[in-house]
Amino acid sequence: MGDGALSLWERSSTVRVVPSARPRKLAKVPFVELADGRLQGVVSSGSDIGRVYVSSVEAGTYAFACSTNNNRPCGGARGWFCNHIRALVGEAVLQYGAERVARYLKVEVAEEPDADAVTDAMTATRPAQGDRSAAAQVFSRFLRHLAYLELEQTTVPLPEMQWFPTTRAVA
Repeated sequence: MGDGALSLWERSSTVRVVPSARPRKLAKVPFVELADGRLQGVVSSGSDIGRVYVSSVEAGTYAFACSTNNNRPCGGARGWFCNHIRALVGEAVLQYGAERVARYLKVEVAEEPDADAVTDAMTATRPAQGDRSAAAQVFSRFLRHLAYLELEQTTVPLPEMQWFPTTRAVA
């Protein structure tokens, strides 16, 4: 049964899942998203296995923020992009593709875009350090995604997902 059996509302109200541009490893950057006018995500610490950083870059202004999961400032993000933000941009390019990341962040790149070209174009504007207030929201979303990984496989509907319409409903 194709899309012809679905009403316009059912076809337009579901979220389209875009496959990754390329496979990526989740150990260094387990969570990355283009949301709320920012590239944002969670980056693992290189020195402490129990610490993660919540990093973000704002679209258009490239204002950046990086802090630990308990809201302490990143020591490397003092006036420039730290390694966590560079890793976040790199993984976003793997997840979404360089063109999509550059378009979302409103980055003008002259050559064929890649993670380095996108990062270089943003840092050339000397962006300001941004507000870290969104870190709690981003980290909370990351924890919610982790909770789904702990669930056993089942075909039974999840109560918190019940508001999604069925994709193969018969009119």
